[in-house]
Amino acid sequence: MIVSAAIQRMIGFYRGNCHDINHFLKVWAMAKTIGELEGLDRHTQEVLELAAVIHDIACPLCREKYGDTDGKHQELESPPLVEAFFAELPVDRADVARISWLAAHHHTYTDIGGVDHQILLEADYLVNADEHGDSRSAVENFRRRIFRTAAGTQLLNSIYLREE
Repeated sequence: MIVSAAIQRMIGFYRGNCHDINHFLKVWAMAKTIGELEGLDRHTQEVLELAAVIHDIACPLCREKYGDTDGKHQELESPPLVEAFFAELPVDRADVARISWLAAHHHTYTDIGGVDHQILLEADYLVNADEHGDSRSAVENFRRRIFRTAAGTQLLNSIYLREE
């Protein structure tokens, strides 16, 4: 129920920006799918899904302030936005802190901090590879360097690396 409320709020937050809305919905769907297939416990799954919903919360501000959505800018700008977003939702403060950390680090591919971080990275890439038109070799390289979950790897292979 809380995830649905967050989705509704995030759609409003993006003020009709269809690209941003469609992007977060696809990342959420991928994260939800991978988490469920990997057998996450209910709490970790909920935190993961909430993080996927808001993972790009800083993008509008970063576009306005910096002219781009660079990961380092998002890392800097995300935490206060996440805090404000969840202020009126019944989410435990410790969970908000984790969600905030995940949003700030969803472009950090070193020292991956937990299965929720791993899945969020994989889910975001599954969507970004299509949106950015990544080449087969770029997808293969990212799979080799970053993908670790069986479900995420299977999705990546079946979407982008199918044999003709």
